[in-house]
Amino acid sequence: MRFPVLDSLDGDTRSRLIRAGQRRRFRRNEVVFHEGDPANALHLLMAGHVSVRVTTPMGDTAILAVLGPGATFGELALLSDNRLRAATVAALDPVETFVLTKDQFTRLRQELPSVERFLIDLLAAYIGQLNERLIEALYMPVEKRVLRHIVTLSHLYGDGSPGTIIPLTQETLAGLAGTTRSTTNQVLRRAEAAGMISLDRGRVKIEDPEPLVRRAH
Repeated sequence: MRFPVLDSLDGDTRSRLIRAGQRRRFRRNEVVFHEGDPANALHLLMAGHVSVRVTTPMGDTAILAVLGPGATFGELALLSDNRLRAATVAALDPVETFVLTKDQFTRLRQELPSVERFLIDLLAAYIGQLNERLIEALYMPVEKRVLRHIVTLSHLYGDGSPGTIIPLTQETLAGLAGTTRSTTNQVLRRAEAAGMISLDRGRVKIEDPEPLVRRAH
C-alpha cells in the first residue's frame, strides 16, 4: 500500500518508520478508537474503510468523513501529551491499519530530523481537509454536497465507472453531507430518475458517471 504522506521521506527514514510501527486488524463495525479516548497513536489505513464521527452539542452523531486505503487518521496524537481523541473512528468493513505510537514517533524525531517533514505533511493535509469541509458546509447547496460525496465515494470503493457499488446507507450519506435523510433521499431519487445512479437497500450503484460528475461540480 502506498501512502502519499510518506513520499517526502528518504528511503532509509521511510524504512525506519515502517519498522517502528505495527499492523492491527479490526472487524466490521469494530471501533478503532472512541471520541474522548487518550490520543496515543497515528493510524495509516492499509485496507478497508472507516467512518469518522463526532458527537454534536445537541447529543446527535455527525459523520465527518469516510476514509479508504492510503488515508491517515489520528494525526493530532503526535503533537502533544494528554490529548484526547476528537472523534470516533469505526470500521465499515474488515480493516487493517499500520499503527505508529506517539512514543515511537518521538524517538524517531530525536534520531531522524527528516521525520519533521513527515509531521508537517500530515498536518498540512489535515488542515486542507478541514478547509474543504468548512467551505462545503458554508457555501455549497445541499444537492451538490450529496452528489459530490457520491462521486468521491465511487472512487473510494472503486474507480467511479458504471457498476461501482457504494455500500453505505442513506443515513450515512446524509451525515456526510450534513443534511437529513429525507433530503438525501430526494436528491438520490432525482439522480436515479435521471439515470445517473440506481438505489438498493443500503447501497448506491453508479450507472452514468459523466452527468453525475457534471451535476456535482
